[in-house]
Amino acid sequence: MADRDERPDGASTQDAPRSAAGSTPRAGAGSGSRPEALVLTGPTGAGKTELSLSVARRLDAEIISADSRQVYRHLDIGTAKATPEQRARVPHHGLDLVDPGTRYSAGRFAREARAWIREIRGRGKVPMLVGGTGFFLRALTDPLFREPPMDRERREALNAFLEAEDDATLGSWLETLDPESAERLAESGGRQRVLRALEMALLTGRPLGWWHRHRAAEEEGLDALVFVLSLPRERLYERINRRVDAMLEAGLVDEVARMLAEGYAPDDPGMTATGYPEIAAYLAGDLPLEEAAERIRSRTRGYARRQLTWFRNQLPDDPARTVWLDGTRPTDELVDEVVQRWARA
Repeated sequence: MADRDERPDGASTQDAPRSAAGSTPRAGAGSGSRPEALVLTGPTGAGKTELSLSVARRLDAEIISADSRQVYRHLDIGTAKATPEQRARVPHHGLDLVDPGTRYSAGRFAREARAWIREIRGRGKVPMLVGGTGFFLRALTDPLFREPPMDRERREALNAFLEAEDDATLGSWLETLDPESAERLAESGGRQRVLRALEMALLTGRPLGWWHRHRAAEEEGLDALVFVLSLPRERLYERINRRVDAMLEAGLVDEVARMLAEGYAPDDPGMTATGYPEIAAYLAGDLPLEEAAERIRSRTRGYARRQLTWFRNQLPDDPARTVWLDGTRPTDELVDEVVQRWARA
């Protein structure tokens, strides 16, 4: 099961401070014009796929995956990717874009998603982004700053130097060069984001936060109407546990074994999604299968908690732009609500 909180790169969307308006969709979204896209998000396991397919058929929509792990080819079971049958029912975009050994950034997603949105709207259909990767959504609605020019050779040399250092050393350097980023990344950073902050400070002479506050964004934020599908925690956890069991029954072990046989390593960008390292450890003889499965369940539940925290803190507290959906209600009722609210938007 994919853990989209494990970022495939050092994308700066999560490093950026909130805008003064404190909203994710761009300011002025409620000015009376129809939103450019509909977003259906929520924690992993909440039932977004089923609901999105039903909504798409009612609205004549095309789905754009906002999932940082479904971009990887061949990783189908562990990322809960839409099946070929589901894709035949509703057009999908954003799936199977790169191999598991390739990094796919939030910035690239935002650029490609904007192109898909233009094409879908040009066909007279509704673009619907579906997924729980918050930093992908934020790259669209609260875009990346325009990166200052940096000499390529110096950048490559610096990266090679930094990659050879351990995490403690990198953290110490960041505390000296960029205390603001060091504090922010201490609990929820990760090596790639630390490297990103060090790179900016060393090559530009200014810390990352300064650039976010003073540099113009690459694009204007997407005007979107956001729906968040939520469930009571115990019910969500039950769904997650059943989902992990279903993935194992569907052949997750074989999927991981096939990727390893093709030469991909457990630390490759696509292979770090929850489910893949645990099964790789089982195949290496380091874990019993049931222990690997329990780790997947536990890690996925933890990710769902972090997703919910992100949605509550990062999405605008405006019922006209963010609609929370009670996932315990019948699907047809939820579909009706989404369709009606979209019609009124």
